[in-house]
Amino acid sequence: MPDNSTGTNMNIIFDMDGVIFDTERFWLNCCIPAAKELGMRNFAEVYPRCIGLTEPETWRVMMDAYGDRPLLEEMYAKAGAIFHKRYEEEGLPVKPGAREILVWLKEQQIPTALASSTKEEIVTKELTDAGLLQYFDTITCGDHVERSKPAPDIFIEAARRLGEVRRIGGTDIAPQDCFVIEDSFNGIRAAAAAGTRPLMVPDMLEPTDEIRAMAHLVFHDLYEVKEYLQDIES
Repeated sequence: MPDNSTGTNMNIIFDMDGVIFDTERFWLNCCIPAAKELGMRNFAEVYPRCIGLTEPETWRVMMDAYGDRPLLEEMYAKAGAIFHKRYEEEGLPVKPGAREILVWLKEQQIPTALASSTKEEIVTKELTDAGLLQYFDTITCGDHVERSKPAPDIFIEAARRLGEVRRIGGTDIAPQDCFVIEDSFNGIRAAAAAGTRPLMVPDMLEPTDEIRAMAHLVFHDLYEVKEYLQDIES
């Protein structure tokens, strides 16, 4: 187990979907009625296999299950319409403890970044609509890096950007000086490969032995992460 002490080098990088927002369940609940309308059986059982995968990998899983790309495209179009309607009416559900930990980090002036595989335009809109953009010193998005998770690029870039805006005494922020809060398997793999200290808060999938070995620690929710960071800071 790595040393828990961070001294003045506590820097936090959050993933967004599944960590800040309950996006996976929100999207699944949009897909289920669309899939049912089109006669696609067992979608709720197939969907979890796609969590944390790239778009091409997701298509492979869905094609293996349903074998009909036009049908899948129609389902996604219908699900997208449901998503946008619900988003406009309700916004994205915020994960338990997310606001509380972000407020605390801001109060403590702890450098905080967001690193999401989603495009910048969408990330900025969703965080702004939820009133959360102000809590991040910098954001790094999928369209800012060449390779997606499980490659480490996004977390290396997030640490670099965090160092630029929150440089202390002329010292850069290195990946090893960062905790990364992630929910997905590929997110934990990317954070570990970047040399950060991954803190896992599982969303829809519980970690395997492989993922537990890569994670610095595994928590039930963000309230527990906040308590852990408070203990380090005190």
